[in-house]
Amino acid sequence: SFANMNIVQKLSPNYSKNLRSLKDIKFVIIHYTGMQSEIESIERLKDPKSKVSCHYLINRNGKIIQMVKDAYIAWHAGKSKWKKFINLNENSLGIELVNKGHRYGYQNFNSKQIASLISLCKNLKKKYSVKKENFLGHSDIAPLRKDDPGEKFPWKKLSTYALGKWYKRDNFKVEQNKKTVEILFFQNLKKLGYGYFKINKRNINDKKIIKSFQRHYLPNNVTGKIDQKTLKISYFLTL
Repeated sequence: SFANMNIVQKLSPNYSKNLRSLKDIKFVIIHYTGMQSEIESIERLKDPKSKVSCHYLINRNGKIIQMVKDAYIAWHAGKSKWKKFINLNENSLGIELVNKGHRYGYQNFNSKQIASLISLCKNLKKKYSVKKENFLGHSDIAPLRKDDPGEKFPWKKLSTYALGKWYKRDNFKVEQNKKTVEILFFQNLKKLGYGYFKINKRNINDKKIIKSFQRHYLPNNVTGKIDQKTLKISYFLTL
């Protein structure tokens, strides 16, 4: 339970003042801070001018800091889409992991940090009946704007605790025709919940969508190209 989790409070003023129904909490969104230091990250998440916040921040030593109470809407997801949901703040809890991010020297996530994250997520999952597939990264719901938590985030490990989706196998015969491959891939992404693309019509932003998918499910292959493996994984995730 939360009692033995040693959660410290450093509350932020950045949240919507109306309480939400706890039934509205359907997603947990994982971010990295993407700033030079923990201190700077906490300052920004508490600064009324920044208009950003999260429910929990986990530092490199695995310490969990609560910044907004669960019952309030924190401002972490921004413009976002997943399945029928748009702008996921009101339906989610946001967790920030201290990490310099792609701009300042992207680090591996610390094992203590991930251990705390797993404990926290298991708690939140149970407390709010969050479905396992609704543990997502910021880049899953905002692929045109965001890269976090990025390709170093251990999604596969989390999935072994039933946090986030993963695929069981990736061997089946695949379509060779390029146009069909693209359509099949984007059909699969639509089924999973990704947004910001049209199934039958290619767009300049499609590469960002493909990269966002690869960061989550094929982190050693973030090319923005739909190769056979990327297509197969998208298929097995929809089974």
